Amino acid sequence: MASRNPSFFRRIGLAFSVLFGAELAGRLVRLRDEAAAADAEAEASAEVGAEEAAAPARPAIVHETTPEAALQLLGLLQRDARFIDFVQEDIGAYSDADIGAAARVVHEGCRKVLDEHFAIAPVRSEAEGSRLTLPEGFDAAAVRLTGKVVGKPPFTGTLGHRGWRVTDTRLPALAEGHDASVIAQAEVEL
Repeated sequence: MASRNPSFFRRIGLAFSVLFGAELAGRLVRLRDEAAAADAEAEASAEVGAEEAAAPARPAIVHETTPEAALQLLGLLQRDARFIDFVQEDIGAYSDADIGAAARVVHEGCRKVLDEHFAIAPVRSEAEGSRLTLPEGFDAAAVRLTGKVVGKPPFTGTLGHRGWRVTDTRLPALAEGHDASVIAQAEVEL
């Protein structure tokens, strides 16, 4: 039986489930890291003439989610930043100065939404560009290894991005019967 790809709104719901669900995000990162490690091991084995020994990938356990929180966030970004309007606009005819001016308004509104509804902190406290060592047992849900990943921890590398973690979410409760798929009402002036 062929699997059907999820709809756009379902994918948004899943994305926010990963964004706000540390446990699910951790599982997905570990699954991806295991697959990358298996690929790197197979490549290393091939380089030295050994047989490729890639372990079979384990299926990810994904919890059923609803898209309401993602739709609510899109609605807030539209209300305060005109985010959907900006992204849906064909900007090819506008000058860079016009686009830059619009981007400032969108940026300010997006930042307002994040500040109002989320507490966000860096995953790592070191400055980007710093050298660091990840010990055995490091949190693979919070740190993604890039480059040529071979062997087992400890890993020493350069911090390319500090990462972000949501430490608190303050989305307003939705009223009973609210249609979250309407992220911005049509406006009719009388």
